[in-house]
Amino acid sequence: MEKFSILLLLVMLDQFIFTVEAAQKAPWRIQVLFSVECQNYFDWQTVGLMHSFRKAKQPGHITRLLSCTEEQKKTYRGMHLAPTFEVPSMSKHPTTGDWYPAINKPAGVLHWLKHSKDAENIDWVIILDADMIIRGRIVPWKLGAEKGRPVAAYYGYLRGCDNILAQLHTKHPELCDKVGGLLAMHIDDLRALAPMWLSKTEEVRQDRAHWGVNITGDIYEKGWISEMYGYSFGAAEVGLRHKINDNLMIYPGYAPREGVEPILLHYGLPFRVGNWSFSKADHDEDAIVYNCGQLFPQPPYPREVMQLETDPNLRRGLFLSIECINILNEALLLHHVANGCPKPPWSKYVNFLKSKAFAELTKPKLVTPASLEMMEDTVQEHIDHDTTRPYPKIHTVFSTECTPYFDWQTVGLMHSFHLSGQPGNITRLLSCSDEDLKLYKGHNLAPTHYVPSMSQHPLTGDWYPAINKPAAVLHWLNHANIDAEFIVILDADMIMRGPITPWEFKAARGKPVSTPYDYLIGCDNELAKLHISHPEACDKVGGVIIMHIDDLRKFALLWLHKTEEVRADRAHYARNITGDIYESGWISEMYGYSFGAAEMKLRHTINREIMIYPGYVPEPGIKYRVFHYGLEFHVGNWSFDKAEWREIDMVNRCWVKFPEPPDSSTLDHNDEDNFQRNLLSIECMKTLNEALHLHHEKRNCPKDGSVLESKEDATEESITSWKISNFSENFDSKVKNFRLPCSEVIIN
Repeated sequence: MEKFSILLLLVMLDQFIFTVEAAQKAPWRIQVLFSVECQNYFDWQTVGLMHSFRKAKQPGHITRLLSCTEEQKKTYRGMHLAPTFEVPSMSKHPTTGDWYPAINKPAGVLHWLKHSKDAENIDWVIILDADMIIRGRIVPWKLGAEKGRPVAAYYGYLRGCDNILAQLHTKHPELCDKVGGLLAMHIDDLRALAPMWLSKTEEVRQDRAHWGVNITGDIYEKGWISEMYGYSFGAAEVGLRHKINDNLMIYPGYAPREGVEPILLHYGLPFRVGNWSFSKADHDEDAIVYNCGQLFPQPPYPREVMQLETDPNLRRGLFLSIECINILNEALLLHHVANGCPKPPWSKYVNFLKSKAFAELTKPKLVTPASLEMMEDTVQEHIDHDTTRPYPKIHTVFSTECTPYFDWQTVGLMHSFHLSGQPGNITRLLSCSDEDLKLYKGHNLAPTHYVPSMSQHPLTGDWYPAINKPAAVLHWLNHANIDAEFIVILDADMIMRGPITPWEFKAARGKPVSTPYDYLIGCDNELAKLHISHPEACDKVGGVIIMHIDDLRKFALLWLHKTEEVRADRAHYARNITGDIYESGWISEMYGYSFGAAEMKLRHTINREIMIYPGYVPEPGIKYRVFHYGLEFHVGNWSFDKAEWREIDMVNRCWVKFPEPPDSSTLDHNDEDNFQRNLLSIECMKTLNEALHLHHEKRNCPKDGSVLESKEDATEESITSWKISNFSENFDSKVKNFRLPCSEVIIN
């Protein structure tokens, strides 16, 4: 009886194990696909991706979709490089004759679905590009993918999702997601999508009338990213909405945000570490796979990176860059040995790639909670502050250029910042050209983050200095180590009168606070309808912004892109459409902000008690926190207009100041509104002059009050030359990884 009970228990245990294994086996039927052509260029990328697939212990199977002509196959040497499913080449379209190799990706996926037996036994599909390195296990359902809701990486530069391009090519433009790179979806979703992906690619490719950079984001205006739009438009057409993730995939050269562990490196853009650099385009014809002992130029060692960059967050980005190329070289090293090449001669670098230290550095990475955060995460409602917990950290930023005009504004804002009691740190985002920087004297006016100037757009040549504001904020987010939870964004032409805190004005994640810019009438008319999918979400705001850092990281790229888009829309510069009295597109950056926020459905709490323009009548009982002296204002016969002081050096000439306003004791008290307005105007100007006076005192200007250059200025030339020689290296290291987000479309 006892033996029978044991036997029965074993049978039941076996049955239980079989059931568990069966339950576990089904969801693990994962297929990774990547598309290539019969070229050396794709062969070394294949070797790298295949090696990282094994190194990361990626579950499931991987298949290379190989698109080759019959002529190419006669001389092709790389059939053994990966598990391969051959696909007829569509590089030259069989119907139109159009040369467009990128179409092979959707064509290859569709061919695999129709003709591969593997496709009949798969639950989940992960689609990658060949120029990728896998760092950790990509498990679709663990990343949040569901049937009907794929997970994808964010391709913010696909501006055609927001404009006429989407309206022309899909019945549901509101469903268009800006995604690509990493795609993880259920096989049933892929079966529905694939035919539409191919047909929409063909459709967009043929729409030459809308290849312009202001419509597609393609800087070459050649329709090269038609396949990406084919995917997004095809998904919109079949009603497939994505969970969009901006953390799982990263381009080497960029730094991940704190707490994020990317599991995919996409080396589609050039990147640099110190004096070393890498661009995949430089190896277009490289037969490195077939040349025994040949590796890519070795990057700096980890200990050298430690010395190159002291900022922990920037250093993380540099470590990802060297990891990417080191894994590529490790892949080539192992590939050469496996294919009969002689053992490579000893070298310090080869020894490093074989070391336990390198194995430890490149072991499979685990996805962190921060990495799994989606861009559409739910809004965090405001909760009254718990007095038992510390307030969140704040960081204040403002944008300027290397001109005397912004220098005196900086002096005024910095002085008022210190008087206001504003918590946290402040940073000036200084946008300068290389030439301006050589002559610039104002390095010590404020804590500064240096940014390459975009006053003249590097792609279009358009002269529009206001674009430096969103470009500088984006650069700062990507290159600075920011530990604050909330960011306060100001303009340089402001004077602070008190603290601006998120807890007082009820800012929260998903709910920024700003001040009204009622003249942005484009939020109410065709301008918004042309440039955003959600015109109803457009808030007429600007000036002072209080935003959670997580929102700002997601939003900054859209702010820049929408600014470029509105600036390029010259057909709608008219005053009755934009509210711009000069009809010159000068307020495009303001619309870029409002339209970018609307695109994310990021709605603002609009507060009229934070900011006032000098010259306006204040509301009784309100303690405004900021003067914004962007407009001319008067007190009797005295007036001030900042534009009249654009070319005058108020900072480097001793004791210069603005004309003093009337004394408040001379004001007429009969009209209370006029009296209060004049008091505020006088306060603003006196604070500016007080800031200049203290600045000149710190510079050791002569006590006799002479308006001349100080002794400090007499030696300024030698000091500046010392600064430039030391600063140039620092500046290079700060901006070496800066590139416009829209440049991501250059090589993909």
